Amino acid sequence: MNQAQRRDFFATLKAHNPAPTTELNYSSPFELLIAVILSAQATDVGVNKATDKLYPVANTPEKILALGLDGLKQYIKTIGLFNSKAENVIKTCKILIEQHNSQVPENREALEALPGVGRKTANVILNTVFKHPVIAVDTHIFRLSNRTGLAKGKTIKAVEDKLMKVVPKEYLLDAHHWLILHGRYVCLARKPKCDTCCVTQYCDYYRDQQRRQSRSVS
Repeated sequence: MNQAQRRDFFATLKAHNPAPTTELNYSSPFELLIAVILSAQATDVGVNKATDKLYPVANTPEKILALGLDGLKQYIKTIGLFNSKAENVIKTCKILIEQHNSQVPENREALEALPGVGRKTANVILNTVFKHPVIAVDTHIFRLSNRTGLAKGKTIKAVEDKLMKVVPKEYLLDAHHWLILHGRYVCLARKPKCDTCCVTQYCDYYRDQQRRQSRSVS
């Protein structure tokens, strides 16, 4: 995929979804932070089911701390790895209260110092809450970027670095959401839905498949 095709690729995604956003339910930066911590190796649907019950009861660092570890677990026990996630959430709440006046920091170093928060989670918060032009690369975006030729790389960080270089600036702010949604619903791992994909004309994988088919026919 060349740079002109990358621009058209994102222009097409934007035309189909002008205002992409996360599928996690939240109404404050803190709620999104906790939801993203809980979403590791879990689905957004599963996290939403838990937080839809948790947040009406406790949606601030102080209120979650008041629940206590065992109390918090009762709300998130349907989520994978809930024991370790509960511990991370409680520790994160304490740090936010003690070091950040109960506010989610707009700083990568401070975010990544929170238990349960790595580079990907920090990027989600910086992008979705604070509108920083960064891209959180998950398995969907890693797969899509390599498959389509948008940004090839052998590691998550390599793909992130390549995306930051090649995504046109006017699309960088929303690129994370466009890519994750396309990877989640169209460019699937086992059987990508090329027949309903809006960007096949720019995709290396689709062109390779078409060439193979034409060779087999001839």
